[in-house]
Amino acid sequence: MYKYELSSEKVPKKWYNILSDLNNELPAPKNSEGKDQVGMLPKIFSKEVLEQEFSADRYITIPKEVRELYMRLGRPSPLHRAKRLEEALNTPCKIFYKREDKSPTGSHKLNSAIAQAYYGKKEGIERLTTETGAGQWGTALSLACSLMDIDCSVYMVRTSYDQKPFRKTVINLYNGDIYPSPSTNTEYGRKILTDEPDHIGSLGIAISEAVEQALNDDKAYYSLGSVLNHVMLHQTVIGLELKKQFEIAEIEPDVMIACVGGGSNFSGFTFPFIKDKIAGNSDCEFIAVESDACPSLTEGKYEYDFGDTQGLTPLLKMFTIGSSYIAPSNHAGGLRYHGMSPIVSLLKEKEYLTSTTANQKEIFEAGKLFANCEGIIPAPESSHAIKVAIDKAKECKQTGEDKTIVFNLSGHGLLDLVGYENYLDDEL
Repeated sequence: MYKYELSSEKVPKKWYNILSDLNNELPAPKNSEGKDQVGMLPKIFSKEVLEQEFSADRYITIPKEVRELYMRLGRPSPLHRAKRLEEALNTPCKIFYKREDKSPTGSHKLNSAIAQAYYGKKEGIERLTTETGAGQWGTALSLACSLMDIDCSVYMVRTSYDQKPFRKTVINLYNGDIYPSPSTNTEYGRKILTDEPDHIGSLGIAISEAVEQALNDDKAYYSLGSVLNHVMLHQTVIGLELKKQFEIAEIEPDVMIACVGGGSNFSGFTFPFIKDKIAGNSDCEFIAVESDACPSLTEGKYEYDFGDTQGLTPLLKMFTIGSSYIAPSNHAGGLRYHGMSPIVSLLKEKEYLTSTTANQKEIFEAGKLFANCEGIIPAPESSHAIKVAIDKAKECKQTGEDKTIVFNLSGHGLLDLVGYENYLDDEL
């Protein structure tokens, strides 16, 4: 078989919380000197989101309304075998991929967007504010807010806003408001533009703007698409489905690979399996692949840092290359955040996973090969995972090992064609 699907009723009924198996070892958020960023959190997040952020419960029930929307919008997602890619590589390996690209917004991001919009609506909120890099999170939250009949404000990193004009179109179609960040919509954005009118933006700046808007609106909450614990929790529907699909396919994975920017799709894909490794019941290799333009997990320091540029957020202990970091303007993909999920960072520190980087020419090359073999144009972010899966398959060709390699296809690239065009024209 080349495709393994689950029926709608197999959508998980609970999210998995890996914190329960880490024995409370995750360092807590901290305030910076003279500030109370931790005390600010109830002003910008819903009560239930905050409870999940600090929960130690192993499983947290998915609300009925959220689960029904998961089913209506394409969950469970299928597992495919990349048979033609195997043949093209002439590898003894078996290669599989989980298809998160089939959601209406084209990525895994809806898994948390729906939950966060649901909790906001339940508490009477009228707007969610957020940031987005390549645009996948911004489009997902815009749709989720539209489904919940609440407003959405999206601050998109200016260089990505310019590179991906159709993200604006999609967000507007879902009734979202979108601003190139730094923007004139916030005090912080105006300050940056006064000093540097052509600033290309960063996720750290966009987060500061979105948090500022939420703080100034009693009917608004802020929503984050990655990094924080509750987002990692919501994404575990991916890995929990995958567990059932592995049972059907009689698969024992040797290597599991996903791209990382802030950590959301990697976490959702791997955490239900890293659980087994923590318990000593698995020797699977888990590889997080990031862009060499933002190598926080691979080259950053494990220390406390702000989640945003202005310092509005609490200090989190994570692998970071500094909250003031600005990704190069020629960086075509997402994965442009300066820090990494505190949970993913802790797992890296404890050596439950490894990380590596890829450059954008390599990942577009891998994406083109995958498109030719499997017919799917992957998101540049997802192509980081594809590139390393290809590398692993080539290694096995040399050693003769028959490994099972599984990667997460976190999104499609049909709104990233400018990047592909630049690759094809040798203009990256």
